[in-house]
Amino acid sequence: AHAVLDVIDEEKLCDRANTLGNRLKQRLQSIRDEAPEIVDIRGPGFMNAVEFNDVTKGLPSPELANAVRLKALDKGLILLTCGVYGNVIRFLAPITIQDAVMNEALDILESSIRAARAA
Repeated sequence: AHAVLDVIDEEKLCDRANTLGNRLKQRLQSIRDEAPEIVDIRGPGFMNAVEFNDVTKGLPSPELANAVRLKALDKGLILLTCGVYGNVIRFLAPITIQDAVMNEALDILESSIRAARAA
């Protein structure tokens, strides 16, 4: 157990989780500026979630969350929907993810949200 804690400390994995989480949140925030359906972005470190609502009804939108999930899946990105209403997508990537892979995932996420909104 001590060896695991040593690796977490030596490789600065907590800092890495915070850095990746901040990148994800910043990207989601920039998408949110043009997508009012994004009503919440939350989570500590790199364990984050984004919540979607139907802006005309003011109600949770599991349809949009699932559409985003399916668009992303078509492009090779696996996302999980969750929440009481199924209108939340959570992100559970490893903190050892390579920066290039993270950038690709963020690009797929953004294009999937845009495509789902346009459908």
